[in-house]
Amino acid sequence: MTQTTSKSTTGGVQSVERAFELLEVIARAGGEAALSELAADTPLPLPTIHRLLRTLVGVGYVRQLPNRRYSLGPRLIRLGEVANRQLGALASPVLKDLVTKLGESANIAVLDGDMVTYIAQVQSAHSMRMITEVGRRAMLHNSGVGKAVLSVLDDERVQRLVSQAGMPPKTANTITTLGKLFTDVEATRERGYAIDEEEQELGVRCIAVPVPGAPTPMAISVSGPVTRVDEAFMKTAVPVLQAAASELGVQLVAAAD
Repeated sequence: MTQTTSKSTTGGVQSVERAFELLEVIARAGGEAALSELAADTPLPLPTIHRLLRTLVGVGYVRQLPNRRYSLGPRLIRLGEVANRQLGALASPVLKDLVTKLGESANIAVLDGDMVTYIAQVQSAHSMRMITEVGRRAMLHNSGVGKAVLSVLDDERVQRLVSQAGMPPKTANTITTLGKLFTDVEATRERGYAIDEEEQELGVRCIAVPVPGAPTPMAISVSGPVTRVDEAFMKTAVPVLQAAASELGVQLVAAAD
């Protein structure tokens, strides 16, 4: 009797792990994937994938689209919102320290489908400062946090996400071609930080770095008017920002253990 229960428990844990594996594959694909993609990206046999997908669709964590592809389901939204709030609370002391040291508004954003979502901000004390609403989404190609996130993804995924979202111009400085974006992303990888050079809003500059070891791609940034966020500011800010990202990464890894 004990042996049967043990086998049942082991099988249940394995099914949960496999279900999460499918959700991760769908998320990595940008939130939507075909059955063939799931089969190619996991070692699971097709009957197992079918069975797990039926269960996930039944409870609302996966949705089957009219074109027979599978997407992340609506029940994940609530879980994601709660997780983002908790992550924002964890990041808040790090952001406050950045504002104290650098004097400009600090943000953190996470990859959310083919965009990024801001999950926390601490505002500068300056009367003229950047204010970003928590929960606001931004595009990957024209935001500092977006380009920092792209720098930790492989080129194939970068192309897929950006092609899916499009590259509409927000200002005359916005990068609008894949070739130029890849050049910018490669420069970000080499120097270790991304720059939004008035690409979202004229008169505003942003510096962002990816958070190492994060469970999902995310970036931390400081932003402000170009009159204050100049070359001298950047020389001071980059190492402070990188240290803050590393500190947050360590905290996230510790929280996951």
